[in-house]
Amino acid sequence: MRRTTALCLLAATALLALTACGSGKPEAAGGDGKDTAAPASKSAPSTAEQTPFADLSGQEIVDKAFKATRSATSLTLKGSISDGKDTVRLDLALDREGHCAGSIGMGGGNVDVIRTDDTAYTKFDEALLRSESEGEPKSETDSMVDMLADRWMKADADSDDAKEVTEFCDLDELLAGFEDSHSVARKGKATTLDGTPAFTLTEADGKDRYTLYVATEGKPYLLRIEKTTAKKPETLSFTDYGKPVPVTPPADKDIVDLDKL
Repeated sequence: MRRTTALCLLAATALLALTACGSGKPEAAGGDGKDTAAPASKSAPSTAEQTPFADLSGQEIVDKAFKATRSATSLTLKGSISDGKDTVRLDLALDREGHCAGSIGMGGGNVDVIRTDDTAYTKFDEALLRSESEGEPKSETDSMVDMLADRWMKADADSDDAKEVTEFCDLDELLAGFEDSHSVARKGKATTLDGTPAFTLTEADGKDRYTLYVATEGKPYLLRIEKTTAKKPETLSFTDYGKPVPVTPPADKDIVDLDKL
């Protein structure tokens, strides 16, 4: 099962890294990065002057957002991203202690994950089990599906069987993509995102366009990255900053203990 989460992590960090490095050109020609786009809806502030970012350049706003996001002790990551072949769907809460809970989807399959201090729990559906077993004898795949599909598997968090989960639950590694930014982002407009006041920044790289949403109240956390492309659009949303990760283990009756098999 290791291939699935490895690709998820690669895809997520790749999108973060591309945004951090910048495309090398602003979204539109001309200007110093302090220009504003067309006004937002009437219910939101209409110009950068009505936000804390009035006197900052696009690069400076990105730097503030990345610094705030790097400081997060926990967050929830949601979105759909591409590893170049498949679309990966994420809905995962994680923290600095290595705890995580949520789901990862790929193709037509899905795996639910929970990681506590010492234990990792995973629950693969049949579609993902069969996808991960492609090329194996059908009898072996059928046997594995009969035994494990839609059942929680339990393993020591540091065991080889759980590495696919424990690696992805590393918030420090995920946020490493925010270490440095060399952005030429252009300032956009004040808006709201799911009820949260925000400010947008845009960049373009050929036919790909990136839009970043940054919170304008409280810490300037990154709220969302959107990549619009000629092929597959990608989004990553960041919510629930600082909230505890819900790591309640499954009931014993629903668990298969891999360490005892």
